[in-house]
This record gives sequence, structure tokens and C-alpha cells, in this order.
Amino acid sequence: MNATPKYVASTTLQEPLEWSNSTLLKGDIAEEVNKLKQQPGNDLNVVGSGEFAQTLIQLDLVDEYQLMIHPVVVGSGKRLFDGGLPIRALELVDTRTTGTGVVILTYRPAEKKPAESPS
Repeated sequence: MNATPKYVASTTLQEPLEWSNSTLLKGDIAEEVNKLKQQPGNDLNVVGSGEFAQTLIQLDLVDEYQLMIHPVVVGSGKRLFDGGLPIRALELVDTRTTGTGVVILTYRPAEKKPAESPS
């Protein structure tokens, strides 16, 4: 994880960031994320920030959702899909189950189907 490039959206942090290979996103978040999405390389993932994920959902910048359902009931938690978010149709594109019983569901917004690859 330390070697992986990381992009941090924050209104309080300043560079240099303590975590190696971390870059602070500055300015308009939609513009900055769109720039990152246009760069070649790996997928962008949101780790550990439901609030930032909600911002990306609100800005219609999410191309794919991977939801992991763990075989545990904890009784409480934070909502990923806040009541203030717009309604969007999702299409189930993949389902996997791990050896520990975790179910991984992959959804894409129905209007954001990947482009057909040339034959």
C-alpha cells in the first residue's frame, strides 16, 4: 500500500503529506478527479471515506461500485447511500463469493456501460 500512488481530498491538510506517494487534490474536486480518470493506469478506488464516496456519487463520477457483504451483523454503522443522493439505476455485472463467505457484488450505473472493445 505504501508504494501505491494515493490521492487525498481534504480541505484541512497541506502538502507535504506524511504518507508516501500521496498527492493532495487541490481546486475543483470534479475537475481533479476527471483529470485522474483520463490518465492511463490502474483503476481509482476510494478507501475509507464514505463522505468522499458520496461526493463522487453526487458529482456522477463513479463508474463502478463494488459492495462487499460480510457474514456478520454489527447492528449499526454509517450509510453509504445517503438519503440526499439522486436515484440512479445500477446494473449487476459480477458476483463472487470468497472462501470466508464474503459476497462481492459489482454494479455499474445503467447509463455507464463500458465501451465495446474493437473486434
